[in-house]
Amino acid sequence: MRPSVGELLAAVRRRRRPPVLIALGSPRRTAELVAELALPDTVCYQMDLFQADRLRAELVEAGQTATVTTAADLWDVPGPFGAVLLPAIAHGERELKRDMVEQAHHVLQPGGQLAVLSDVPRDQFFPPLLKKTYGKVAQESGESGTVLWSPRGDDKPRRRHEISYHVRRPDANSLVIVSRPGVFSYGRLDDGARALTEVMDIRHGDALLDIGCGTGAVGILAGLRAGESGSVTFVDSNTRAVALAELNAKAAGLTNYKTVAAARLDGLPESAFDVALANPPYYAQQSIARLFVEGARRLLRPGGRLYLVTRQADLIKPIVHEHFGRSEMRLRRDYAVYLAKK
Repeated sequence: MRPSVGELLAAVRRRRRPPVLIALGSPRRTAELVAELALPDTVCYQMDLFQADRLRAELVEAGQTATVTTAADLWDVPGPFGAVLLPAIAHGERELKRDMVEQAHHVLQPGGQLAVLSDVPRDQFFPPLLKKTYGKVAQESGESGTVLWSPRGDDKPRRRHEISYHVRRPDANSLVIVSRPGVFSYGRLDDGARALTEVMDIRHGDALLDIGCGTGAVGILAGLRAGESGSVTFVDSNTRAVALAELNAKAAGLTNYKTVAAARLDGLPESAFDVALANPPYYAQQSIARLFVEGARRLLRPGGRLYLVTRQADLIKPIVHEHFGRSEMRLRRDYAVYLAKK
C-alpha cells in the first residue's frame, strides 16, 4: 500500500515556502498534494499534455485550484519558486528522476527547498543524487516511504541528459538521433520501431503522419524515403518528444515537415495523409492504441495506409479490424506489424 500524502508531507510541512511547484507525479497524487498543501499560487508541471488534461480533471473533481502547465523542460516554467515537490514512484524512469532533480535547482529561489517524496522505504537512489546536486540533503524514512529535502545553493550550469544514437540506413549515411529522458526510445531505437521501418512501404511524395512520434526517428526515415515532394507531420502528447522530433528532423535535412503537440490528435486536418505510422505503448489497457487507430482512420485519406507495430497482436487485431476492416499482419523481430487500408 503506497504511503499517504499526509505521511510524506509531514516532515517537510514546516519548510514549505510559497509559491510551490509540483513536478510531474501521477494526476491523482498531484491533486492530493495540491489539497494537502492548501497554498495559493501552486503550479503543477507536466511534460505530457494528456497527463495535464487528466490532472485538470482530478483537480476539478477534488474541488481544488492550481495552475497546470506543460513544457519540454522544468526550467521553462516561469518562476522562481520557494519550493519544488517531486513525487517519485519506485518504478519510474531513473534518468528522468535525475533530470528533474537537477532542473529543479534552476527554478528555485536562493535558499528554496527541493523536497522529494519517494514511496520507497529507506530510499537509496535519491540521497547521493541530492547530495551531489545540492551539496547537502536531509531525509526521514519510515515503513511507508522516504522524504528528502535539500536547499538550493550556488548557481550551477544547466545540463541536458541527452544520448545520441545512430540509425543505419541501406545505401546511405546513418542518422544521428538525439534522445532525452521521459521520451520513448531513450538511448536507442527499439526493435518495434525497427520492425516498423522494415515493413512500411513509403512512396515518393507521400504525406506522412508519425503518431506518437517520440524522438521522430521513424517519421524521419519515412520522410527521407518520401523525398522532397513528400511531407511529414510529427505528433505527440509529450512536449519534450515534439521538441526532439523538431531537432532531429532539422538535423536529418528534412525540409517539408511540421511538429504538433496534441493530447488526442486534435488540430490535425482530416483525410489529409497517405500514410500513418504508429508504435503505441503497451500500457493503459490498449486505450492509447485505440486512440491511435481511431485517429488514423479519421486522418487518412481514402486508400491511405496505416502501419502499426505491437507485441500484443491478439489485443490490437480487433481494434484495427473494427475501424479498418480486414488487415494484413507481418512478423518482424518478434513484433507484429499491421498494415490496414482506409
